[in-house]
Amino acid sequence: MQLTGYRIILASNSPRRKELLAGIDVEYEMRILPDVDESYPDSLPHEEVAEFLACKKAAAYLPALKEGELLITADTIVLLNGAILGKPEDQDEAARMLRALAGKRHRVITGVCFTTSVKQLSFSDTAYVTFGPLSDEEIGYYVSHYDPLDKAGAYGVQEWIGYVAVEKIEGSYFNVMGLPIHKVYRALKQF
Repeated sequence: MQLTGYRIILASNSPRRKELLAGIDVEYEMRILPDVDESYPDSLPHEEVAEFLACKKAAAYLPALKEGELLITADTIVLLNGAILGKPEDQDEAARMLRALAGKRHRVITGVCFTTSVKQLSFSDTAYVTFGPLSDEEIGYYVSHYDPLDKAGAYGVQEWIGYVAVEKIEGSYFNVMGLPIHKVYRALKQF
């Protein structure tokens, strides 16, 4: 579907983001830069980190962006009790994150940035996710059979853990997957 006069570039390796953008029948191409810096100032309010990082990623791509191209960058964070749970370093950290999430409600915030050679639009979306209890055996099963290391908060809602642990989502399910596709669609129409 042609929602805009731009050639759309998705700057993400996430299979979930690819799936979601394809799900609204938007034609796009992939462009990936290695080792984009994902640090942020400690003083930044946690609710603003995802959008900040989406814009920071866009800045890394800007020098190579051509006229007529629309770059989409995104970043997702999980917030639990005021702490950011990013992508775990290893399976042990993934298991610790899942133990911390078990039986609790947390926020998933995804920031999105649209960038062209002449303008930029950014926004974020928040969903609240409630996990039921998880046993160590269930956490171990998920960590050993799936890939929690490439996911904020060490889980993919669309995977086994989402089926067995997620009791309630307030907000967009697709935001929890990694892209608030309803907002992306509306922004593409306006852009």
